[in-house]
Amino acid sequence: MSTSERDGDLVASRPPAHLPTVSGWTLDSAAELSGLRAGIRRAVNSAVGRADDVPLDDVPEHMCLVATELATNGLEHGAPPVQVRLHRDGSTFVLDVADRDLRDEPRVAGDRPFGRGGFGLVIARRLAVDVGWYRSAEAKHVWAQFTLPDEAPPSRPGA
Repeated sequence: MSTSERDGDLVASRPPAHLPTVSGWTLDSAAELSGLRAGIRRAVNSAVGRADDVPLDDVPEHMCLVATELATNGLEHGAPPVQVRLHRDGSTFVLDVADRDLRDEPRVAGDRPFGRGGFGLVIARRLAVDVGWYRSAEAKHVWAQFTLPDEAPPSRPGA
């Protein structure tokens, strides 16, 4: 069985509807990924009422990792620029990462040797509540849903 036969399809589905956009980024190259991670950290802290210098917990850090992986996929395998949108409703966040390659479908890596790539969607599936993809008229979108735990936001250190 070839690697492509062991690779899996990602379920075609739309993310939860009616989540307002919190923030967005446009990336033309991998050099902009660190700015994306910093922007997501700022956006999540702002959305939950935390100071920018308060460290994020596991779920928002997972969001940064998944956003980086999905944006990298769009830059390397899709058609840049890559559009990343962060949506939120209460404790639910959805990352929507879009590129302009309408021909190809996202594929989840199967049994591949380490270092051969293709594990961004595997990581997304492990860290997110749900992951899917869809096409719009002008872009292919891959999305990942996250839910923050119900807890009071931490205060600013030293306050």
